[in-house]
Amino acid sequence: MLKEIKMTTYHPHIPVLLQASVDHLVTDTSGIYIDGTLGGGGHSKEILLRLDGNGVLYGVDQDSEAHEAAALNIGDDDRFVPVTGNFGYLSTLIPAEHHGKIDGILLDLGVSTHQIRDPERGFSFQHDGPLDMRMSDMSGVSAYQVVNDYPYEKLRDVIFHYGEERLSREIAREIIAQRPIETTGELRNAIENVVYGRHTIKSVARVFQGIRIEVNRELDVLKQVLKASLELLRPGGRIVAISYHSLEDRLVKNFFRSGNFEGKVEKDFYGNPLSPIRMITRHIIVPSEEEIERNPAARSAKMRVAEKTGEDTA
Repeated sequence: MLKEIKMTTYHPHIPVLLQASVDHLVTDTSGIYIDGTLGGGGHSKEILLRLDGNGVLYGVDQDSEAHEAAALNIGDDDRFVPVTGNFGYLSTLIPAEHHGKIDGILLDLGVSTHQIRDPERGFSFQHDGPLDMRMSDMSGVSAYQVVNDYPYEKLRDVIFHYGEERLSREIAREIIAQRPIETTGELRNAIENVVYGRHTIKSVARVFQGIRIEVNRELDVLKQVLKASLELLRPGGRIVAISYHSLEDRLVKNFFRSGNFEGKVEKDFYGNPLSPIRMITRHIIVPSEEEIERNPAARSAKMRVAEKTGEDTA
């Protein structure tokens, strides 16, 4: 009965760059693929349509409600293997016999529509709810702890580095002055005590983003899954990443360019580039105006595609 109640409140996530991402991902219809951000199963369903009877797709998500929605969306398909866990631990979630044999990995980063629209999850500043922001019940620290327990310097740095908010000092001081802060609405009010004018909403969104990234260790987890992809992919296997803010995109771009997060390409004695991965899309791929009109959440999406080269970097 509990599951039925959850599913009636699940807000479907519209897959972003659906055709373009799957077009770039699937190069072998009999291959083994990973959807590292299963969500409601929109991308996975399209991937399965491209695979023949020998193909296999692992759908990974740490959110049990997402798995329930994906199960309804995909239905009974023997080629689909649901996996519960954080994609940062992809190397341990995927069976060892498939390591080095994966044909493609899809990462649709960011927060799902359901998580944003469910006030109880605490992601949205547009609906009052508890200060949570954890993407799953497996996460540790909550937004409440960040907002109410972090010392000034640490809170300021979260807002500045992860939220990219220039008024981080003033906002951190105001949050501390207003403690205890119990809800997302109270947090928004504290931010709006500092920020005025037409850019207020952007500043509120930046602060919420910074706290969310801290709660879920999003950048650390992204680094983990990108490094794990080199272990999992076969030579020639692809990774498709869709990011939604500059912090994510910078990490993806540097890694796809060089195999490291500094973006520095190592070269051999003759000056030839040495990298375990290479970018196969010269420019970022963005949604069309038509897609943005249908799905405004796609507006900030940027997609990059890379391929494992098979270079030995040991």
